Amino acid sequence: MKKKGLVAIVGRPNVGKSTLFNRIIREKKAIVEDIPGVTRDRMYGTAEWLTLPFIVIDTGGITLQDAPFAKEIKMQAEIAIDEADVIVFVINYREGITPEDEVVAKILYKSKKPVLLAVNKYDKKESDEEAYQFMTLGFGEPTLISSTHGIGVGDLLDKVVNSMPRQPDINQKDVTNIAIIGKPNVGKSSLVNAITGENRMIVSEISGTTTDAVDSKITVNNQKYVLIDTAGIRKRGRIYENLEKYSYLRSLTSINKADIVLLIIDASVPISDQDTNIGGLAFEEHKPIILIGNKWDIIENKNTNSMIKKEEEFKAYFKYLQYAHMVFISAKENLRISKIFSAVEHVNENLKKRIKTSVLNEVLNKAQLLNPAPNHNGGRLKIYYGSQVEAYLPTFVMFVNNPSYVHFSYKRFLENQIRQQFDFDGVPMNLIFRERK
Repeated sequence: MKKKGLVAIVGRPNVGKSTLFNRIIREKKAIVEDIPGVTRDRMYGTAEWLTLPFIVIDTGGITLQDAPFAKEIKMQAEIAIDEADVIVFVINYREGITPEDEVVAKILYKSKKPVLLAVNKYDKKESDEEAYQFMTLGFGEPTLISSTHGIGVGDLLDKVVNSMPRQPDINQKDVTNIAIIGKPNVGKSSLVNAITGENRMIVSEISGTTTDAVDSKITVNNQKYVLIDTAGIRKRGRIYENLEKYSYLRSLTSINKADIVLLIIDASVPISDQDTNIGGLAFEEHKPIILIGNKWDIIENKNTNSMIKKEEEFKAYFKYLQYAHMVFISAKENLRISKIFSAVEHVNENLKKRIKTSVLNEVLNKAQLLNPAPNHNGGRLKIYYGSQVEAYLPTFVMFVNNPSYVHFSYKRFLENQIRQQFDFDGVPMNLIFRERK
């Protein structure tokens, strides 16, 4: 499994960035409206071109105007540029190069990243002889595109894929990358300090005091780890937008680099939507996850019962993370920190677990006898046999009469049956259904 490359779409307002984003990810995720500054939050999506998957970031427009959100939009775009592997700089063909385009260009010169110039709102009926003028921006030959009609987008994506740095396979190394994610002020930096035994991070009661992601290399039980602490954002002046949204890109890129994710939750307060949203990022990237309930030192009436109740609360809020392992700690008091690495080693073992085909098929046969598949799409599913295939995550291929007969609830039932028989705690699972021929 390779780390996905990250592509940032950047430009001044109203040049068609969101329309291009939607076309690349093939869904209408960003708000598209012909009003400058509509896209105020970074939007993320996964795309694939020439079999290469990558993450796309749609940014707000960088502007000179003293408009609402202008400074915040610029800051968000700069964060996206900093994280990106490839940058697509979008400008408007019909309006030519504007002073704002030149401002964006100056920001991009400093990035030292591959920058692809996409000249949008081009109609093939128009002459392309004027395209040479855009080369004066210093980013080489532009790609003339129409995000609305799809003209030239394939050519642009060819350039994106060719410009993407080749990512190493995260399986083929002796170091485990651990991303530490969570909303501001849940104790991420305190946890890194407790693990490393150093005050490497600024620890404060003020949310968002970690402004840069810092990787810490450690060795535990002769196993090498890299801790990737997710950066927060320091408040700069008056912020109109909700500061919570600033942490998502850092979380996403940290998750993308990770083998295992530690999702830190403040166990002393109710779980928030932001907790579940950040957890959703790790879930969507199919990462092994360990839920860490921090600040256990300030929980009232601490006992085994209260821990069980808190586990039930976590499971109720994180229904999509039922497979996640759970540990309760206090980073401040250095309480139960060793349990984290016991859990990490356990999850690593489960990632490598292989089930014999004969044993797997016993489980599948019993599952079908216990609960036959329901009628779905005009037929009833029959599983002839299954086997586990080599993959980063536990992946099982089921050979069936017709894959279209698989109802999502029955797929979930089969996964639960496999999990009940074999320990895949902390690890997501892939079930693939193929027609037997």
